[in-house]
Amino acid sequence: MAYTVVSALLAIALTYSAVLDFRRDDRILTAMAAARVPAALLPLLGAVKALAVAGILAGYAARPLGVAAATGVVLFFTAAIAAHLRVGDHRVGLPSAFGLLAAATLALGVLTG
Repeated sequence: MAYTVVSALLAIALTYSAVLDFRRDDRILTAMAAARVPAALLPLLGAVKALAVAGILAGYAARPLGVAAATGVVLFFTAAIAAHLRVGDHRVGLPSAFGLLAAATLALGVLTG
């Protein structure tokens, strides 16, 4: 039950984030500029998040897929945090929250699977 709830929250959050990427939301563009990440990467980043959602949802049918997707999301947001920190931008609250939610999904997927 806990895995279902936490992974659903992750899927919802990632879906929202992917939509903001595809729409080139000003908040996302500002964060990307602060991390010195080219805005041209937004469609790719949105696609990665959308594929992660598919993997998380597939995890309801086959838990290893959800675990693999959650692992990828943890790595994705670890890289996002590193991208911000490498340029001295310490505003990493949002990617940290995503990473922690993904880590919780990963842990629950492994421990309750």
